[in-house]
Amino acid sequence: MTNKCNMEASIKRKEDYINPERIDIHCEIQAVPFVELSQMQPGEPSSVIRERVIRARNIQTERFSSLKLPSSLGGVGGRPHCNAQMTEKMLHEFAEPDAASLDMLRMAMERLKLSARAYSRILKVARTIADLEGSEKVQRQHIAEAIGYRNLDRGDSCVPSVASDQRSSGAERGV
Repeated sequence: MTNKCNMEASIKRKEDYINPERIDIHCEIQAVPFVELSQMQPGEPSSVIRERVIRARNIQTERFSSLKLPSSLGGVGGRPHCNAQMTEKMLHEFAEPDAASLDMLRMAMERLKLSARAYSRILKVARTIADLEGSEKVQRQHIAEAIGYRNLDRGDSCVPSVASDQRSSGAERGV
């Protein structure tokens, strides 16, 4: 009986792990043709990207320094330490999109048949993208890029045009 229970628990954990709903960023990477690879210029140095990530993490640490997180959600010392740990209330406070962004997000949710969990993940990722840019507010381009990162959730190939335009800039920021 114990072995069967352990095996079922192991299968459940594996299902949770491979469930795309539990992953914040989904990207399909296309092969780069050799001709393009051989002509590529050096990209942004890792040290520059690292500094941008450190600045974004510091922004998040400061943002959450006075907040409490329910222990069930695993905040460090009872506090969230990154955007991924934001509650719904925190999302409304720190990642609330403006009307135009909300409309774009609504269209993407409907066209791509995204779940409620995907909605929250998009807002969390958009908040992180804004932090990487040093932007105080989550803006339309942050929402568009975050929608683009939900690549594997798509029920069809319809993508708001702004989202596809924004995806290329993510690699430049280390997202």
